[in-house]
Amino acid sequence: MTEDRQNPLLQYIVKNPEAFAQNLAKVVENAGKAMAAYVEPREKGDIRPVSTDDLTAIVKTLSQVGEYWISDPHRAVEAQTRLWNNYISLWNSSLKRMMGEEATPSVKPDPRDKRFQDPEWNDNQFFDFVKQLYLITSQWAEEMVADAAELDDHTRHKADFYVKQIANALSPSNFVLTNPELLRETLESNGENLVKGMQLLAEDIKAGKGELRIRQSDPTKFKVGTNLAMTPGKVIAQNDVCQVIQYTPTTDQVLKRPLMIVPPWINKFYILDLNPEKSFIRWAVEQGHTVFVISWVNPDRRQAQKSFEHYMREGILETLDVIKRATGEEEVNAIGYCVGGTLLGVTLAYMAAMGDERIKSATFFTTQVDFTHAGDLKVFVDEDQIAAVEREMSEKGYLEGSKMSTAFNLLRSNDLIWPYVVNNYLKGREPFPFDLLYWNSDSTRMPAANHSFYLRNCYLENRLTKGEMEIAGETLDLRKVMIPIYNLAAREDHIAPAKSVYLGSQYFGGDVTYVLAGSGHIAGVVNPPEKKKYQYWLDGKPQGELEDWIASAEEHPGSWWPHWDAWIRSIDDTRVKARKPGARRMKIIEDAPGSYVKTQV
Repeated sequence: MTEDRQNPLLQYIVKNPEAFAQNLAKVVENAGKAMAAYVEPREKGDIRPVSTDDLTAIVKTLSQVGEYWISDPHRAVEAQTRLWNNYISLWNSSLKRMMGEEATPSVKPDPRDKRFQDPEWNDNQFFDFVKQLYLITSQWAEEMVADAAELDDHTRHKADFYVKQIANALSPSNFVLTNPELLRETLESNGENLVKGMQLLAEDIKAGKGELRIRQSDPTKFKVGTNLAMTPGKVIAQNDVCQVIQYTPTTDQVLKRPLMIVPPWINKFYILDLNPEKSFIRWAVEQGHTVFVISWVNPDRRQAQKSFEHYMREGILETLDVIKRATGEEEVNAIGYCVGGTLLGVTLAYMAAMGDERIKSATFFTTQVDFTHAGDLKVFVDEDQIAAVEREMSEKGYLEGSKMSTAFNLLRSNDLIWPYVVNNYLKGREPFPFDLLYWNSDSTRMPAANHSFYLRNCYLENRLTKGEMEIAGETLDLRKVMIPIYNLAAREDHIAPAKSVYLGSQYFGGDVTYVLAGSGHIAGVVNPPEKKKYQYWLDGKPQGELEDWIASAEEHPGSWWPHWDAWIRSIDDTRVKARKPGARRMKIIEDAPGSYVKTQV
């Protein structure tokens, strides 16, 4: 019996063939339900046939890589030889291992790669061979793109993205028969994991109304206004574009200048108010700021023609009017996050042109005003792809939230897609409840006019820092923005790269404090002081190259939040008696977080 237990092959034997066969029948039944959930809305015409635009773009781009290598016989032979030499090295090391000799692996995964952490990927020769074969092939494919010297940067960027997506999808970790952990679990449970997985797949396709909406968190464990976005406050104004929330003070005195926060409308504002421990909004209130937040509408056909200008006028400029009525103050401090920060930058340039001086300081969280180094999202931006998006938006007047959500998830598919495919549909486990991932899946639509303007004027043509962007008949010039700027970047940000934010800092006319936070686009911003996590770097003015700035910058442990608060107070620390929502005869519409943020797609 002891020898049997130690035999590693026994873990890959079906324990109960009859139960296994019954479960396979259930798998087929649930797979049929998933297919029905996928087909039904297409038969009813609720979902139009799949466009070939994306597939055409992929084939066209990868064909250009192939043409580069095939066009020169010497290059083609060199590429093939490189691959086959690696295969031969793998074969030789595998033969040595079969004969009981020590063998150095031909290739090893990145230590940060979570896909191959099960011991069997190394201990079992079959799975080790499959792993190395995959790594050799995928790395070779990526090298073919990187070494295609005659391709322009955008084509190479797209090709690299597509190759990585294909490689990530074809990883042996994503298949039962080539993943030792999945195979063990399937055989030990007699296939019950696959039964549950197919059930979850059917539920997720049905929840997505015919499209697969991969659950990244347990949606039953969160509710906006109950255990998310809990900071007390009131909605004191609303229009077709947004609601304005004023938060209830918790200090006797507050800074004279109110604080206006302009969040992104891609996803929802409560990333800054996830829960009491992670809430920047709650923390700012506790520091004595009178906080106003713009909560954007989740648009439908009615907002189809709402443009960037409408978001500026009906969002930021009207909110400034609301703040004046609510507090009696014209001068405010402003914060913009991501695309909300881009809108704030545009608005500041417009206000400078108009002589409007109500905003006295501006803070940008991971915001781009220059898009030269705009990162991985540029892979989706060229004339053909934008035209395809515009055709799609013209049908409904907006871009479905799932489209943007998928695009962002693809940027980190090995973190945000494939682990959940494996966990949910192959292991048959429901994901762990995680507030950040719940927020990430709480997607929003994009109004057609606004999104088209943003893609073309910012990502495609980079008009703002060129001095060519026009809003309301005014040609905008960021150099006329003379107010103090606090420009926060995140070192590992793949959406608004630190280099992009740094370059954008150099286009403002006034004094800019550039701050580099540890971590990425979300965690670099949402980093409460009590957590004592990450760090931030400070140095002089953002001049020259980012690498030189980092080399001389001073590292500070923990959160940048207190440093920002001190920066605000260094500009104006005048205090007044705290103002409550509804004062000065302001009509209260409803409790925070309001109804706009609760609208789901």
